[in-house]
Amino acid sequence: MKWETVKINQLGQVITGNTPPRNNPELYGDFNPFIKPTDMEIDRKYTTNPEECYSEIGYEKYRKSLIPKGATCVVTIGSIGKKMTQAYADCFINQAVNAIIPNENYDQGFVFYLLKNNLDKVKGLDSGTSSGRENVSKSAFSSIQVNVNKHLPTQRRIASILSAYDDLIENNLKRIRLLEETAFLSYKVIVREEEMVLINKLDEIIKPVKRKAKIPKSDYLQSGEFPIIDQSTDFIGGYTNEKEAIYEELPMIVFGDHTRILKYVNFQFACGADGTQLVQPTNEKISVAYLYFELICCNLSNYHYARHFKFLKEQIIKLPNEKVMQEYKEETDKVFNLIQLLRLQNNKLREARDILLPKLMNGQIEV
Repeated sequence: MKWETVKINQLGQVITGNTPPRNNPELYGDFNPFIKPTDMEIDRKYTTNPEECYSEIGYEKYRKSLIPKGATCVVTIGSIGKKMTQAYADCFINQAVNAIIPNENYDQGFVFYLLKNNLDKVKGLDSGTSSGRENVSKSAFSSIQVNVNKHLPTQRRIASILSAYDDLIENNLKRIRLLEETAFLSYKVIVREEEMVLINKLDEIIKPVKRKAKIPKSDYLQSGEFPIIDQSTDFIGGYTNEKEAIYEELPMIVFGDHTRILKYVNFQFACGADGTQLVQPTNEKISVAYLYFELICCNLSNYHYARHFKFLKEQIIKLPNEKVMQEYKEETDKVFNLIQLLRLQNNKLREARDILLPKLMNGQIEV
């Protein structure tokens, strides 16, 4: 079947989202998901846990702009050329996002991967704003030309092949979340039942890991031997030069420069993206997993380590006795080793998917 060139607005309806007035809190609640760019994770297909939702009142008021399940949502203000998502359920989006609701001639999954393969074209139309933010207008976005296969069964086969990789990635992410929840429940048991020792200064039990070098974003790869530790839930790619910016003393905890950024990593070798600060316990007997959950429960995930060091070092951290700590460490080391394997597997799945994506989308591979 011949491939043809069409504009994005020929794929279906293009809708730009909006944000209900903040001075009308009754429009917000827990009735229907409201997805913003900050909720989206780079290179993840679905956004299943948005920060906010509309209320039933908000839903009724804005129901004409409801985005149906399966639509493709692309960020066009801010992180353009990076963030997009497929609606996992009927949802609303804000004004920084454009959604494409495919017509009867196009498969939803095919449209998602078609847009994913053309994100560079979105980036190329950046007109900027007076504030310096990246911006692509709705009309410019709608006029982007893409190559499509008009044969619907072929579209579905292409989407099915690529979705298989993303489905495995999503399953691994669910397993990772469940494993972390298991380790967290064990932590809560210790906090509730065991005798604690209060440590008055956080800097007595953690130390920053010094960066060997700064990696420019232009050097990030889709994959590489050394994972790049950044502010996302998972990892944004890799790096190949082991002589620069490689951390060897793992496991570590990552502080980022945005809220809700704190995670545990235990790759054998890794490198830190700009905007992150990695820390470790000062004593190897302290479980990194325990410390990770303690920092989260103390609401310290909202702070950047370097920027808020004077505040952080005064925080009180509770530690169990040595015997309990050792038992917890042995238990959770196994858990986080499995998490590490799942993350590495996800990197490999993304690499394989991204090799196939352009070939399937330009007809190099027949299906």
